[in-house]
Amino acid sequence: MNKSSLIKSSIAVLSLLAVQIAAAQNSPAGLWKTIDDKTGKVKSLVRIQESGGEFQGKIEKLFRDADQDQNPKCDKCEGSNKDLPLIGLTILFNIKKDGDEYSGGKILDPANGKLYSSKLKLIDSNKKLEVRGYIGMPMFGRTQTWLREE
Repeated sequence: MNKSSLIKSSIAVLSLLAVQIAAAQNSPAGLWKTIDDKTGKVKSLVRIQESGGEFQGKIEKLFRDADQDQNPKCDKCEGSNKDLPLIGLTILFNIKKDGDEYSGGKILDPANGKLYSSKLKLIDSNKKLEVRGYIGMPMFGRTQTWLREE
């Protein structure tokens, strides 16, 4: 392969990577910092991935005080999630694109073990994600704003 071909191939690969990164930035796929509602501190990192048109999110890292259990389990969860470690736990699942939002799935709150209907919306040039958990109608719920991890 001559130098010119190598440069053209490198440019093509970099262009493809740039397109893939841009596409990922226009969806909830990626790594997100969750923020504690009460303290305003970073609580965890959740990685959202897309597969077959559905988005799932798993806890990748927890930020806990030194005196807290660093590897807690979902002791309040029920069924197959009962006593699973929080790190690696799928807390967001079956979310699908619906116009400019993502909905139709569920979110698990490990603090109380409850499942809620969920919808997501990218805001602030896709740097933030509004995550709404609710029972019944969306107006009966709570919204958290997650921050995209660069």
